[in-house]
Amino acid sequence: MRNFLKYGVRTLILLLFVVAAVAIWKRDELQRLMTVNSLFDASRIVHNFSHMDEAFLNVTVARGETPVAPLSNGTNNLNTDSYNEWLKSRNITSFLVLHDGQIVHEAYFNDTTPQDLRISWSVAKSYLSALLGIVMDEGAIASLDDPVTKYAPSLKGGAYDAASIRDVLTMTSGVTFDEDYLDYDSDINRMGRVLALGGKMDDFAADLTETHSEPGARWTYVSIDTHVISMVIRGATGRDIPSLLSEKIIEPLGVERAPYYLTDGVGVAFVLGGLNVTTRDYARFGQMILQDGQWQGKQIVPADWIAESTAPSAPTKSGQTQYGYQWWIPSDARPGEFFARGIYGQYIYFNKPVGVVIVSTAADRNFREKGRAAENIALFRSVVDGIQN
Repeated sequence: MRNFLKYGVRTLILLLFVVAAVAIWKRDELQRLMTVNSLFDASRIVHNFSHMDEAFLNVTVARGETPVAPLSNGTNNLNTDSYNEWLKSRNITSFLVLHDGQIVHEAYFNDTTPQDLRISWSVAKSYLSALLGIVMDEGAIASLDDPVTKYAPSLKGGAYDAASIRDVLTMTSGVTFDEDYLDYDSDINRMGRVLALGGKMDDFAADLTETHSEPGARWTYVSIDTHVISMVIRGATGRDIPSLLSEKIIEPLGVERAPYYLTDGVGVAFVLGGLNVTTRDYARFGQMILQDGQWQGKQIVPADWIAESTAPSAPTKSGQTQYGYQWWIPSDARPGEFFARGIYGQYIYFNKPVGVVIVSTAADRNFREKGRAAENIALFRSVVDGIQN
């Protein structure tokens, strides 16, 4: 009995030693996983959204040597009861309004600052759309109707086997992908754990096998489609997304701070939601888009691509918010109205005829409530109306 206890104690000590060793070896991965599981907690969400680099693998998107592009200040007169109430109800962290290229309102809340690199979430999709337009214009990709497997052969034999670039661009790939953020076992949350544990996003996309419809037939919001766009761009150019985005968009914009992308375990950018940018630099990107791709005398994104990509082209249902090439258009859109949108209240909103760009960042844990998104657009429209009047 004494020998049994002695060996039992030794075994327990050895087991504890092994557990401790594994914990140290996998410390970073475990920390990232713990962060994913508490990322949206009420007490942490605001901090997390401004400090994603503290918990996730990431890579800088170089800003280059371009001087910072100035943003001049106009009259700041946005202070209405409806606006102030909206700020509180949406847990807004920053709000910036450009009119004719001038800042007419800029404010930061919840202890955030102009220097914060804020997570974009799906606003990043619109950045990638702009980059694709540049790559298309340079001839690296022949046609939007090319199959994605032409440039990303690892997708052959999987769910994306029959999809074209246009299909993934408009989110009509037909690939089955559960985007329920509240379901622990959903595809979007499984993908988040792949990211946190240092897995490979390309493998995650290639391993998908199920489809719900033929490509091009049905619109369903599928974030992994955006990752496939990045696979296509990388395959066509032989370049990684951060260096391409830096050269083609970020450097010419003259941003204040170098952005960064969250990455998977092999350094591949999390393009569908992992771009982190300051509020003013979101505004610079927005103003460039508003100006049909021109910025400081240079054509950055082709004008015809912006016109095409911000027009509704996906087969959304009647009365549903419309979709273009990774851009949103209201179902009752005013002329020249479209927007980029990310979960938890991230927006870049445009009204081209009036010359307005609105950047809004938030930590709105109730962003999925019915009618909430429509109310956000209504607030942006009220700002536009106030400028017109």
